[in-house]
Amino acid sequence: MGDGTPRTEDFGQRLRRLRTRAGLSQEALSHTAGVSVRALADMERGRTRGPQRRTVRMLAGALGLDDAEAAGLESSAAVGRPRPRTGNGPAANGGLALPRDIQDFTARGPALARLLELARDTGPDRPAVAVVAGQPGLGKTAFAVHAAHRLAPHFPDGQFALDLHGMDPEPTTPRDALARLLGATGVADAAIPAGTDDRAGLWRSLAGDRRFLLLLDNAVDEAQVGPLLPGTGPALAIVTSRHSLAGLASVHRTDLALLRREEAVELLTRIIGPERVRAEAQAARDLADLCGQLPLAVRIAGQRLLSRPHERLSKLVARLAAEGRRLDGLQAGSLRVRAAFALSYRQLAPDSRTFLRRAALSAGPDFSPETGALLAGLSYDDAVACAEELTDAGLLQSDPTAERYRFHDLLRLYAAEQVALEDGPELRDAALDRTTRWMLRRATAAALHFDVEHEGSLPDGTYAGDPDPDSAPVGREEARAWLESERTQWLAALRRAHDTGRHQQVLDAAQAMHWFSDLNQHWEQWVEVFQRSADSARLLGSRRDEAIHLNYLAWSYNMCAYDPHNALTTADAALVAARDCGDGLQEGWALGYGAGALHRQGLVPQAQARLRAGADCLASQDSAQARLAELTILNSLGTLLRQAGQPVEALEAHRRSERICRAGVPGRTDELIALYHAVARQQIGNDLAALERWAEAEPPLRQALSAFDTAQMPAWAGPARLDLGHVLSALGHPDARATLLAARDDLTDLRSPRRAEAAAALSALEETTPTR
Repeated sequence: MGDGTPRTEDFGQRLRRLRTRAGLSQEALSHTAGVSVRALADMERGRTRGPQRRTVRMLAGALGLDDAEAAGLESSAAVGRPRPRTGNGPAANGGLALPRDIQDFTARGPALARLLELARDTGPDRPAVAVVAGQPGLGKTAFAVHAAHRLAPHFPDGQFALDLHGMDPEPTTPRDALARLLGATGVADAAIPAGTDDRAGLWRSLAGDRRFLLLLDNAVDEAQVGPLLPGTGPALAIVTSRHSLAGLASVHRTDLALLRREEAVELLTRIIGPERVRAEAQAARDLADLCGQLPLAVRIAGQRLLSRPHERLSKLVARLAAEGRRLDGLQAGSLRVRAAFALSYRQLAPDSRTFLRRAALSAGPDFSPETGALLAGLSYDDAVACAEELTDAGLLQSDPTAERYRFHDLLRLYAAEQVALEDGPELRDAALDRTTRWMLRRATAAALHFDVEHEGSLPDGTYAGDPDPDSAPVGREEARAWLESERTQWLAALRRAHDTGRHQQVLDAAQAMHWFSDLNQHWEQWVEVFQRSADSARLLGSRRDEAIHLNYLAWSYNMCAYDPHNALTTADAALVAARDCGDGLQEGWALGYGAGALHRQGLVPQAQARLRAGADCLASQDSAQARLAELTILNSLGTLLRQAGQPVEALEAHRRSERICRAGVPGRTDELIALYHAVARQQIGNDLAALERWAEAEPPLRQALSAFDTAQMPAWAGPARLDLGHVLSALGHPDARATLLAARDDLTDLRSPRRAEAAAALSALEETTPTR
């Protein structure tokens, strides 16, 4: 031979020698040639004797072979390829024994039980097919092999396993697979038909009366698998694939899930031994979490630790805790999480690859096709198609009810790596900037649905400025749903806009959110929203905007974060800014927010003084905004007086607030004034309760609660329901218990400090109520 190779050298030996000569590991050759490590290992061990011509050409190119060496490698491969032969010898690729079962197989009990039940149910007219699908690394092959060994006694006519090489550049064709199956069942090469259909027909006729188990591993699609499935007879076929193979009809599906945490720890224990796990139990749990409970990742971590018997688990935990090094740490010999993901990634169409890696730039645990489209630069319809393809390929997980998708944590890290490798910083930043602009425009337009001072609604119920009017939320319900589902994404956009100097956009978005935030006080992120908007106002040099947004921030510290110390500091800063620019309205608000913070710190006299100063400041102004602010200040002052043991003075302040509401505020809608009136009615009911005028207190509290429920304002309805529950308890009303129960649940959901008060009131009521 031209390359001096002994003629006795088969393909696997030749490939190993050429790879060693080139100084390449199996992993390096796999990456360069685009052939999986698993396929290379099978070739070199002789399990795959005759790879197809395209695969050989790719290997020759990656190894840098000259024409003579490439021809020699192709000749070695040709010898091992199945082909019709004369005589009665066995088929060239016969012998399809089950692979070795792994002794430390863990979990999957229910799935195994379902397969056992399926095996028992097969009959002459009931061949069964089980499809085991899921994302890379779930252990589909290990599960199928373990199941096949467990089920072997039920199939006395034989068990056959065939790797279909679905992740290779050139998967096994149905024609070649059928030749191997026919040869394994004793058909001589000369008797194997030439055509695929004829081979499939012969295979089905032979399988029709045999009780055998067929394991078809690593299938690429339905077209590859279909001709291999028995048509009749008591056989069982188990098919594994990273794709869902949704086009296969009348099959039983086993969708493997991630391991539970305790199962992941059990697998680790079986690999490295119970002593090491007991010695570092918390580190073992942390390791399972860092592996994302992905079986392949847990096995790699275990094998790595097994090869280093003196290495502590906590050392590996510390390494994997750094996201940038996690995939590097999850490799042991030829086992690599990154390589498992790469096989699927390389098979994707260009748009799907772009969608997958750019989706890793999204914020939060899941994302919408809308976000994916923006990041990938695709249309919405194309993005949906990519997301569905990736879901079928096991690379994304779809939400059961909403149009949203999520990554496995390790796959997100892999996708983010591909952004750095394939896109680079310029394309990455362009994608994030495009998404930021769109998200903030949509968030601003959606939030304006709740701004009672803004008049910009279009005839179709949307707001001007939305980046895509055709898909814009229509009405408050749709706007609320969008703002809630995309909360993490638009908040990330606000951060990026602030950090990249787009301060006017930050101010516009935060200003639009002001009224919406009042309806959702239980959202903790309002502190960050208004921190950033106040800082943007400062950087823009607008003292008036700074005063406005510092007041919003003081409100969020008081009402959302329950942090009166920062609330007072921020309110004082807002007061200085308001006085600097001569804005009396913001001065009044700053006095009010400062009073709320002082009250929460137990400084009641100082709080009362600020509220009186705020009320006087606002009463001297004529604007509609000043009237609304005055209503808020009066209600707060009355509440403080009542809590200070002055219920008569409190009732007087709240009656004054009610008179303003009944007189109306020019330029403001009846709907808005009704909400302010409801607040006054709530406080009047509480004042009457403090005076023990229980029967008089009930109607205004019921009116207030009804108004808040109708307006869908849970942050206001919860406290009002508790106030009503106190009054009904004092009256011995039969609705008292149900009202307090509902109040406790509402306040718990809101994380309100008053939830303990509700629980105590409920306990007190149950102690005094006789049991029946």
